[in-house]
Amino acid sequence: MTPGGVRSFTGVQLALLGSGSLVNLISFSVYPYLAVLLRDRMGFGMDQVGVILGLATLVQFAGGLPGAAVAERLGLQRSLLLAMVLQTVASLGFLAGGAWPVATIAALFLRSAATALYSPSVRGYMVHGAGTGERPRLMSASYASGNVGIALGPVVGALFIHDPGGMFAVAAALHAALTIGHAFLPQEPREDREAIEPLRRALHGLAVPPFAVTALTIYLHMHFYQYLSSYAEGRVSTVFYGSAMMGYSLLLVVLQPLIAGRVERMRYSRAVVLGFGGLAVGMIAFTGGNEVAIAAGIVAIGAGNSVLFLKNVLEALARTPRSPAVVFGHQRLAEGAGACLSGLAGGMVYQVFETAGRLPGFWVAVAAQCLLLPAVMLVLHRRFRRPTITPAGSR
Repeated sequence: MTPGGVRSFTGVQLALLGSGSLVNLISFSVYPYLAVLLRDRMGFGMDQVGVILGLATLVQFAGGLPGAAVAERLGLQRSLLLAMVLQTVASLGFLAGGAWPVATIAALFLRSAATALYSPSVRGYMVHGAGTGERPRLMSASYASGNVGIALGPVVGALFIHDPGGMFAVAAALHAALTIGHAFLPQEPREDREAIEPLRRALHGLAVPPFAVTALTIYLHMHFYQYLSSYAEGRVSTVFYGSAMMGYSLLLVVLQPLIAGRVERMRYSRAVVLGFGGLAVGMIAFTGGNEVAIAAGIVAIGAGNSVLFLKNVLEALARTPRSPAVVFGHQRLAEGAGACLSGLAGGMVYQVFETAGRLPGFWVAVAAQCLLLPAVMLVLHRRFRRPTITPAGSR
């Protein structure tokens, strides 16, 4: 995992890494099948299902900011415990939805709210008390463990696709066990916490460049994550596509810890160029429309995102005096903005190229954005930036 191996982590850190992986495994064993579940239980059309899932995603991502504010006041350990209690109740709600369908929607939004609290809390706890030099190793390990769960979740979910009740019963049991485990985490000393800002100043200290670049990263990334499945249908087999997407997550698991130190020392502008360059190469590769082209594109995007995801959060941590939990809340808000914009704009652009019978052109258009939008953003930042604290290895 790192040059120092597992022994370089404390027992609490290893517990958090395992918990983060298991939480994502449970979540992503359900998420790929939510559309089918809502349609079957509620009798909704896919347009209505899309609205519900879009709102739930907005709560999950944009809720990271108020979630971080709660964590800052309640404490990281208590917030983690509360989030796991909410996850347990949500799993029970999904289970009850078999007999009471409306409980499915309530459970979906409750789980989204729980994730909005858990994500900034667990990452804030992970780096709490750690020096600047330790943050790249800890954050890359946190992302890697989370991506293990993301990669394996859909595979596990496929085993239960015809028995959702069994899946939700297992999820409730696992969440209950995780809740008990989180109750034994040590509370961080109150005197070690940073000064707490009023709720109305939740955005105070926002690190603007990494916030904007994170939003742009997710905006472009979601074109790949949301629309590649439709593009690949009829071009490659379903088994190949599913395996390739699992490979994407596993690539991040392996690559991010390996490059963490180098990314931390890299100039921010260089990281942006390399990261978005990888995304552009990947998007262009998709125009080939066959197994080799799609696999190559996924590898290129995985390499680009490995740099961007890690560098953006390290840069945000270094550029603001706010607590790590709040910084992660800011970043989650940026992710939510990018994901929302991708859904609104990307879908319309995809429809235009699909109607014209020129779908490969969609990926050319996205690749052009990968090159042009970051360049415009960097130029504007250099023109209007004000003096700020410059972290080591950044420009």
